[in-house]
Amino acid sequence: MNEIEIGPGKRARQAYSFDDIAIVPSRRTRDPEEVSISWQIDAYKFALPMLAAPMDSVVSPDTAIAIGKLGGLGVLNLEGLWTRHEDPRIALAEIASLPQEQAIRRMQELYAAPIRSELVKARIAEIRAAGVTVAAALSPQRTAEFANDVIKAGVDIFVIRGTTVSAEHVATKSEPLNLKKFIYELDAPVIVGGCATGTGALHLMRAGAAGVLVGFGGGSAHTTRTVLGISVPMASAVAEVASARRDYLDESGGRYVHVIADGSVGKSGDIAKAIACGADAVMMGSPLARAHEAPGKGWHWGLEAAHDELPRGDRVKVGTVGSLEEILVGPSHTADGSMNLFGALRRGMATSGYSDLKEFQRVEVVVARG
Repeated sequence: MNEIEIGPGKRARQAYSFDDIAIVPSRRTRDPEEVSISWQIDAYKFALPMLAAPMDSVVSPDTAIAIGKLGGLGVLNLEGLWTRHEDPRIALAEIASLPQEQAIRRMQELYAAPIRSELVKARIAEIRAAGVTVAAALSPQRTAEFANDVIKAGVDIFVIRGTTVSAEHVATKSEPLNLKKFIYELDAPVIVGGCATGTGALHLMRAGAAGVLVGFGGGSAHTTRTVLGISVPMASAVAEVASARRDYLDESGGRYVHVIADGSVGKSGDIAKAIACGADAVMMGSPLARAHEAPGKGWHWGLEAAHDELPRGDRVKVGTVGSLEEILVGPSHTADGSMNLFGALRRGMATSGYSDLKEFQRVEVVVARG
């Protein structure tokens, strides 16, 4: 990766976002109906290569079930309102009605309620009863505390998600999560992130992660770049982590770890670009928060917005554009890339001449900014 000097003694790598690149079609084209966009991680196969982000404005037990039936994977946030309140719809309605200047403070109060073990089990059981794959997320700080409840409740895929998750967390006042030991003892595939460098991703892969989430601070509701100064353009981040996966594939003798783009995936074209850069799937928040069924009622926020000491997100008005089905698989009624997201991916792959996701990871891309 090219380096530039930004001042005496300080160099920086040049990196690219999804907006900076474009996909180059090959010499052949295909019928969209002959393109496969299915994705499989461990024993679980999905018609759509997507995970719905564990955000209260996006995933409820009901929307997790609906997304599962449409072919995706809804990830429930086990540190959100659904596990803190018996009837979170009251809190969700209040958040949607708050004046902007009062939103963060009141959200901090609502999220200060304790996480209840019985609600963790009940929400997972509700999704499991519908017959779809069950995925749930905890932060590294809460994983050890609630992992047994999650596993006993019958989660299929466990997600450990934070702004940045490393396999080498250093702490002197508390016992950090031993990620390698935890994953080894867990009888379920674990997806871990975020990360944004090949080195960081390689450590997570060596710890046993079945998938790594690439990105942090890139979502429309996050302010991590503003508050912490941390951000990595996603096209370069995904490509670097995909390169680390190839190295780990050789190192491990053939163990394949899935790369999942988590951030800056706001339009259908971003999904195609993420896979072109090497991702196997994408994790999305704001596109799904625009669904009529979304719990945020046209508003979007992440858990970081309600942090008790340093909020790194905001409540963002995203409005509504259609049903979950229309947003994911169509039909679309707009031309802005906000609906029929995976129909667009299928057509983009067909136009470029590729028949499946693994092939499409090899498509040519160009820097197209400016």
